[in-house]
Amino acid sequence: MSKILILPGDGIGTEIVAQAVKVIDSLNSNNSMGMTLVDGLIGGIAYDETGTPLPEETIKIAKECDSILLGAVGGPKWEPLERALRPERGLLGIRSELELFSNLRPAILYPQLANASSLKTEIVSGLDLMIVRELVGGIYFGEPRGVETKDGERFGINSATYYESEIARIGHSAFQIAQKRGRRVCSVDKANVLEVCELWREVMEEVSKDYPDVSLSHMYVDNAAMQLVRDPKQFDVMVTSNLFGDVLSDCAAMLTGSIGMLPSASLDKNNFGMYEPIHGSAPDISGKDIANPLATILSVSMMLRYSLNQGELADKINSAVSKVLDKGYRTKDIAFDGDKVVGTNQMGDLVVAELET
Repeated sequence: MSKILILPGDGIGTEIVAQAVKVIDSLNSNNSMGMTLVDGLIGGIAYDETGTPLPEETIKIAKECDSILLGAVGGPKWEPLERALRPERGLLGIRSELELFSNLRPAILYPQLANASSLKTEIVSGLDLMIVRELVGGIYFGEPRGVETKDGERFGINSATYYESEIARIGHSAFQIAQKRGRRVCSVDKANVLEVCELWREVMEEVSKDYPDVSLSHMYVDNAAMQLVRDPKQFDVMVTSNLFGDVLSDCAAMLTGSIGMLPSASLDKNNFGMYEPIHGSAPDISGKDIANPLATILSVSMMLRYSLNQGELADKINSAVSKVLDKGYRTKDIAFDGDKVVGTNQMGDLVVAELET
């Protein structure tokens, strides 16, 4: 029996997570999974109810669970708050508290959505790459940081810092994933300018010696961004720092046609994970029943595969999503002329129906 913490969060988070919960309920009913769901608070809603974006109770419950399913956090309502109280600090905080250092962001193009990509079909058809992003270090967490007055004017500072142990553990994560895929790792850095990236490259070379069956290449981040658009299928696994991974994974997301299609996993050293779609809370469409829930449903698939050791059920979810797309059903963000446009709730129901056939 597995215990899963459900964190819907803000904006469309509640709507999309509700569809993923339908999938979990179906697996419980028809596959005797015995997954127990526990609700928790994070983000703006947590601040409204408790005065903090990451309540101690949420961390306590998380440490008692086997995995976490997260919706999204943030919205304009909370932007006036001081930085430490904004919803996004809750997300950064839970990653840090639980040491979820390895962020897996697949970019997979479903063949049914090839025409939804902004690139030519021949460039993206068959795309299947994995971006492994270091998640709890780098410039997002480095010290010193802040805004102060210096020489009579405001001065902002953030520090890009990495210990070699932090680089090594994300390297091992990337190489181990590559062993299950195409056995190629491309490490992305800016070693021609940044000393922290010189260390990154050196440590990646050292880690690669433990994986003689996996080839390692290096690429500067500016070139990597260009290559993702020019020839994305050249990549198998990309491994990079927190900041670069944040940017490149969103770039890769659009190769697939919609950011609403892509799940993610954030893992600790024991494969305990937090699973979430990579899109945001989209407050402009919240409550309108038009958000795409497929990335969240596919996040459940990743949870089954990486944390709960249920690969066959993960494949079953992926197949159900593919069958729904085969039948022409689309949410608004991935729809073209002739498609059957459905809302958030109906899309969830369609996936469940395919699971149960």
